[in-house]
Amino acid sequence: MNSENFSLSEKIVSTAYVRQGSQARRGHEHLIRQLLEQGKCPEEGWSESTVELFLSELAVMDSNNFLGNCGVGEREGRVASSLVARRHYRLIHGIGRSGDIAAIQPKAAGSSLLNKLTNSVVLDILKLSGVRSVASCFVVPMATGMSLTLCFLTLRHRRPKARYIVWPRIDQKSCFKAMITAGFEPAVVENVLEGDELRTDLEAVERKIEELGAENILCVHSTTSCFAPRVPDRLEELAAVCAKHNIPHIVNNAYGVQSSKCMHLIQQGARVGRIDAFVQSLDKNFMVPVGGAIIAGFDESFIQEISQMYPGRASASPSLDVLITLLTLGASGYKKLLSERKEIYLFLAQELKSLASAHGERLLHTPHNPISLAMSLDGLQAESDKAVTQLGSMLFTRQVSGARVIPLGKEQTISGHKFRGFMSHCEAYPCPYLNAASAVGIAREDVTLCIKRLDKCLKTLKKEGNAAKSSSPDFTRGINQSIIRFS
Repeated sequence: MNSENFSLSEKIVSTAYVRQGSQARRGHEHLIRQLLEQGKCPEEGWSESTVELFLSELAVMDSNNFLGNCGVGEREGRVASSLVARRHYRLIHGIGRSGDIAAIQPKAAGSSLLNKLTNSVVLDILKLSGVRSVASCFVVPMATGMSLTLCFLTLRHRRPKARYIVWPRIDQKSCFKAMITAGFEPAVVENVLEGDELRTDLEAVERKIEELGAENILCVHSTTSCFAPRVPDRLEELAAVCAKHNIPHIVNNAYGVQSSKCMHLIQQGARVGRIDAFVQSLDKNFMVPVGGAIIAGFDESFIQEISQMYPGRASASPSLDVLITLLTLGASGYKKLLSERKEIYLFLAQELKSLASAHGERLLHTPHNPISLAMSLDGLQAESDKAVTQLGSMLFTRQVSGARVIPLGKEQTISGHKFRGFMSHCEAYPCPYLNAASAVGIAREDVTLCIKRLDKCLKTLKKEGNAAKSSSPDFTRGINQSIIRFS
């Protein structure tokens, strides 16, 4: 409804009522105008009606929704199912063009505007979350692993002689396979144990660079968010090493946007040294479906180079999902979620510590990990070799998802590389343990229920262990011998 249509409406319905409706419409339009002018996440979240009005306005700008359109090409935004069309708000053309995922499509002004606005809003959120000097970013419809691969492939054109990627070890398959898929050989640097924490061995990184030669190294591939007892890499020191040797630096910041500590490490690393790009997941940080990531950096030309490396057009679904989410939450809503996550992290730590003490275990001391916690399982290991892995199965069948149980001595071969002590981020961690994390969106009720079920599982396993010991031949023989001696 434009002003002319509202004027015509006054001939049909009372002028006072139409003007009231017109004022309401202008309220929605004012919010949309602010978004277009500023390109930032609104401070307060929008209502669903405003979001839907905005998406409808974008959709009618795409050629597949033109009333008189006559398409004779191979890609005309045709959709067989009306359910599929509604699921995508009739934004069918996707984003980008064959040569650049960030390019504008002549046939899809609305989808192109969606793409540009999403990247702008996400950039604002990255700054709000702690990386104030980030220069550019874009949403890519791939999860974190493939997005890292895209970064490595882009660097290949800048460093054609490079064969290796220096990688402080983190036992997570996708980031390792990202390097293999890009055609590079990971130079694995084992972590060093400091107290309970596994930290970056900076001296070993330096030795690896000297051994391989800086000109043969594509980049250093570091990590922020991770499972305890591993903690975020020493990003400032690694960034300084990269600047010293003129080696690019790519950071896997998978679920680090929700942590002010992880974001601060990236900001400081860029300030004191070199960070070329950092990659983060959409689903882990913004509670949207799996399938998207954000590639960001401090050199706009390099980020543009990465976007131009993406072949072909791309799905707009991840961009649409995260834009709807951020417009609905608003900056204040997202900041509230981050604050609540921090509070629940402290609650989870206290509850795990109390539970560990009650079962003769301990909460591992990992103060440098702001998201993940770990509880030892030494006592459970003593009960039986299978008890540790059995605990993981019991928790899963009792609908406790996300908790990871890490046994001792597991080996895993990935793309020909054998990892000893796999899942524990080192070859021989001193004890088996259980992981739990306080990630964005978690509620106190999740923690309370998890602790209750974990407590019950530990008691059950201990009871079963005692029963097994009492029925064993050695135990029975000992009892009989005691009776004979007593007699």
